Amino acid sequence: MQIMWFYKLISTLFATFLLAAHASAAKVCDEFYARLPNVSRTLCDTAQLQASTGHSVKGRPIYMRDVRADSTQRRVLVIGGIHGDELSASSVALHWIRLAQATPAQTHWRFVPALNPDGLFDRPARRVNANGVDLNRNFPTPNWDREATFYWEGRARKDPRRWPGKRPLSEPETKFLHDEMQRFKPDLIVSIHAPYGVLDFDGAVEPPQRLGRLRLVPVGVFPGSLGNYSGVFKNVPVVTIELPSATLTPRDAEIESMWLDLHRWMREALILRTAAMGPQKP
Repeated sequence: MQIMWFYKLISTLFATFLLAAHASAAKVCDEFYARLPNVSRTLCDTAQLQASTGHSVKGRPIYMRDVRADSTQRRVLVIGGIHGDELSASSVALHWIRLAQATPAQTHWRFVPALNPDGLFDRPARRVNANGVDLNRNFPTPNWDREATFYWEGRARKDPRRWPGKRPLSEPETKFLHDEMQRFKPDLIVSIHAPYGVLDFDGAVEPPQRLGRLRLVPVGVFPGSLGNYSGVFKNVPVVTIELPSATLTPRDAEIESMWLDLHRWMREALILRTAAMGPQKP
């Protein structure tokens, strides 16, 4: 009887967990549908987002989704919404989850559509997180203590939208992504931004020349940026997509064209030239 009671308790707890997870995912889809451009409720529901172990400053869950082929040759981490006011970045990440489900193409995809949910759901949406930190200046690049402050005070003229924080990884959102990179060990990171309408790249392999209508235009290396930290310091290539608008997504056909071009480039850069990347730094 005790064993039967134990199994019944476990089954009840598991069912409660599933219901809670479903309710949480349903809530975030309510928010995404109301907030993001070109995102239907069906698109979000189909993405089947799940709460990760990460949370924002205000305690919002950071959602993610894994899409994995039966046979995988590479791991790719796709990040949207590092800057909360770049709404289109989170939208495109959700569209790409749908495309990944249809064509995983020997890839283990891990999507984080909105790394900065506090900035995204603020009114109005904000680039920075709830602590006023630009998450894309908060990663632990070499000499961060000196260079991040120097850049912010000089080049950025103390722009509050670009404040790097008091120390690297001071924010729960960047700490989560840093730890997720350690756990997942991606072969490639794709970081979706807006609104400059170009393609940027950091890494030791030949960069993609275009994704859809976006053409490669290097924008520089910044202290504390994800591209600098991962692509330059950790030797894990970073494709940075700058969509043309922060509030409007490209047409669905263009979103798919970018996706297909990414696949074509990955087949060449990440399979035929894997040796050029070298091992990841510990």
